[in-house]
Amino acid sequence: MKKDEILSALQKEVATYNNIIATDKGDWIVKGFIDIYKNIYTISIDTKVVSKVIELLLIPAFERFAKNNDLILQLPPQQNFYPDLTFISKKTGEKFAVDIKSTFKDSDNKIKSMTLGAFTGYFRNRESTKNTLYPYKEYTEHLVLGVIYSQADKDPNEKTVYKIEELDKIESVIRDFKFFVQPKYRIASASPGSGNTKNIGSTNNLEKLINGSGVFSELGEEVYDDYWMYYLTNDMAKALEIPRPYTNLKTYLEYKERGINILEKHKIDIKKLTEEEDSSSEQEENNEN
Repeated sequence: MKKDEILSALQKEVATYNNIIATDKGDWIVKGFIDIYKNIYTISIDTKVVSKVIELLLIPAFERFAKNNDLILQLPPQQNFYPDLTFISKKTGEKFAVDIKSTFKDSDNKIKSMTLGAFTGYFRNRESTKNTLYPYKEYTEHLVLGVIYSQADKDPNEKTVYKIEELDKIESVIRDFKFFVQPKYRIASASPGSGNTKNIGSTNNLEKLINGSGVFSELGEEVYDDYWMYYLTNDMAKALEIPRPYTNLKTYLEYKERGINILEKHKIDIKKLTEEEDSSSEQEENNEN
């Protein structure tokens, strides 16, 4: 299975996931947590809690998807490891990273926020195995499986404890799910997530998320990689005691153009220096031999 094939297969797969996690009316099937005394405690609307529960609900579906497409599914060995899902082709050995991201709609065509993972650590050192199941460079494709939902009109009353017989009285905290799968670079923005985080932000436009038409979709993955591998936050630049090279795509272009212009001015000098370096290296090798 190649990267375009797994993308198409996953996009077709997630189109059925409303049947797994939602009722016919679009409400989430999860109402809360139950203890051994059959008490039900309403679930929080915290996005991290919601995201994890959705992931757990879908793991059997991911396992079936892997089996049906001649893939091996591997889950991360620890929390906060990248990615959430690793699919490995049994035929070619190619690895595909899938991160599950969820958030809620802020308005009709906007989401609240979504981050797409760190732009430091394993993202920059692509041979590293720290906090990642396999080195970043070993993955043929980096995909995001997104879950967008609406929050209930009323916040859940977390002080109320229900009995199992009262299950029908518990309101679902989220509803109206939309699933999508896109390559990570196609939905990334040119700004970090909220605050001074070292996470890549996503576009907050719902249509662009679903269609994979963010700012890097036309520029390509090479530009996305280059932009984020060398991006510095204010704190990172201060720690290095240098000015930030760029803060957005406009200043990134200016930064790149300055470098190209300087190199063009010194093209003859660089060629001469390169020839001298090659000659010096050859002489050193001869002396060693």
